Amino acid sequence: MLLDLKISRPGLWFPTIWIYLVPFSNQEDFWKTIPFWLGLIFVTFPLNYLVYGLNDYNDVAADAINTRKGNFLFGAKASREQLDSVLLKITIVILPFIILFTILSGLKMLLLLIVMVLVNIIYNFKPFRLKERPPFEILIQIGYVVTAYFATTLNNLEDLPWQTLIYLSLFAFQAHIAGEIMDIEPDLKAGKRTTATILKRKKSKLLMLFFLLSETFLLWYWFNDMVLASFLFVFSIWLILDIFILFKDKPYTLKQMKLFGFAINISAILSMIWVLYSGKLLLT
Repeated sequence: MLLDLKISRPGLWFPTIWIYLVPFSNQEDFWKTIPFWLGLIFVTFPLNYLVYGLNDYNDVAADAINTRKGNFLFGAKASREQLDSVLLKITIVILPFIILFTILSGLKMLLLLIVMVLVNIIYNFKPFRLKERPPFEILIQIGYVVTAYFATTLNNLEDLPWQTLIYLSLFAFQAHIAGEIMDIEPDLKAGKRTTATILKRKKSKLLMLFFLLSETFLLWYWFNDMVLASFLFVFSIWLILDIFILFKDKPYTLKQMKLFGFAINISAILSMIWVLYSGKLLLT
């Protein structure tokens, strides 16, 4: 059971939770409804067990030599034997939610959940296996935006503005390239092709900086959210220092990666509170 929890990467639940909560900005008493809590439960362990379980099932070689794996922050380091049953376990965990949410919200919900599953299959399995077809392994992260549609459909909320969907997509791209940067060495040793292994560390960080600055600009220009924009701008300055002065092309140590992981989770929690309070991402 603890292995399954590690596989779901609790330290990386924040993207699905964050995106799920965005549509509830400025909603009154949303926490008093059963659908809200059912959805929130789903985007924690069950959805991430699907996402990362399929990932680990197809990444045994790379994970075996990845020093940041083997914990609740960055995920399990499991053997092929331990992962043999993970596909069945994922089905057992996910199927009841698919049935329940379809009963609650109808055919549209069923289609959304099927899309969630298909995106992860296309990402992980041959003949598609986009996870090793740069830059498509970054672009397919737009699938995280389906979580927002899941939230609006389940809770009968208004659809998000298109500007918000673009911002959330950039957020997903940035989060993914950050993980790739930390995994450059084990991915190269395992023969795994990613955008970061091709661009190498410095150019990958510059790509991440581009995403961060784009998000910062959109927060200021479209959403008039100076609080979140200022936070990302400060983060961008730190990344510039990282690229040109502090780390440059040097890999992070395990201790540093864990520190970054905890810092990202704290900042995610604070930004979730702000987004729910301000409602800025809904263009209000």
